Amino acid sequence: MELLAPVGTLASLAPTLAAGADAVYVGLKDDTNARRFAGINFNRDELAQAATLCHQQGKKLYVAINTYPSAGNESRWHSAIDMAADVGVDAVIMADVGLLDYAQQHHPALERHLSVQASSASVLSLTLYQQHFGITRAVLPRVLSMAQIERIGADSPVELEVFASGSLCVMAEGRCQLSTWFSGQSPNSGGACSPAERVTWKETPQGREAWLGEFLLDRTDNAHAGGYPTVCKGRYQIAGKAQHAICSPCGLSTLPLVAQLKNAGVTAVKLEGRQRSGAYSQRITQVWRQALDTLAVQGQQFRLDPAWQRQLQLQAEGQTLTCGPYMEGWQ
Repeated sequence: MELLAPVGTLASLAPTLAAGADAVYVGLKDDTNARRFAGINFNRDELAQAATLCHQQGKKLYVAINTYPSAGNESRWHSAIDMAADVGVDAVIMADVGLLDYAQQHHPALERHLSVQASSASVLSLTLYQQHFGITRAVLPRVLSMAQIERIGADSPVELEVFASGSLCVMAEGRCQLSTWFSGQSPNSGGACSPAERVTWKETPQGREAWLGEFLLDRTDNAHAGGYPTVCKGRYQIAGKAQHAICSPCGLSTLPLVAQLKNAGVTAVKLEGRQRSGAYSQRITQVWRQALDTLAVQGQQFRLDPAWQRQLQLQAEGQTLTCGPYMEGWQ
């Protein structure tokens, strides 16, 4: 399986490739990608340098253009697609059908991957995207179970990619109405579910408080690490007790399921974290490279090394790991 790693800056690219990534994915310095944070992402010159470096090493470069343009502003997204094609990236990752059509009509040789933001979760849906927009790969939603992935993989008309490590999303990808209500910004268009300019931390006699705008999302003491203040991972007063009502801060790791993912026909495992540091990308890529190389050698006798999970746990939000919905039966 292809190991696809996150890269937030040009400085992070070389270490991540050296750690063993087969491909990397990046975003541009605007709202055309769903990780629009200050200090990360690529301009045109940086994207061209990234493409050159990747191709010199026999690696691939994908560009996420995975938000939805608002009416009248489509030209900015079109320019992003044009830029990606001009510098020679290997694929663009998109969800909006208008953008998929634009890329197909204007840059037919540019490979098109369906973003997780499209929330395509059936063979019929994937077939529609393949027939009408020529996609060659789809990133499956992070709310699917292994059983569902296996059923899709049995008949999928395109390559399948899954999120294997990093942050979790408990909503249909990118469609978080909670975030829109709390911050006034849609992840689908603004590029962040908790915009950094709206996030503040305050030291109070009760503890360290995390705020999103005027809303208090969490309060922790100095002995406990808090998660990034997203609405779904906030802690609220319920029946007189402060608790995580929707999702506790934790990180996804599907290392225990990697052999099953391969058997299900998954083509690529994707590591989440473009908004995090280059050191983070390098460390998680190293762990996953070891695991995939071991899987290639051991095959059906593959055994998970607990040391890999311990290394990922140190990098995880809340220093807690979960297989997420992959092993749940609630669907």
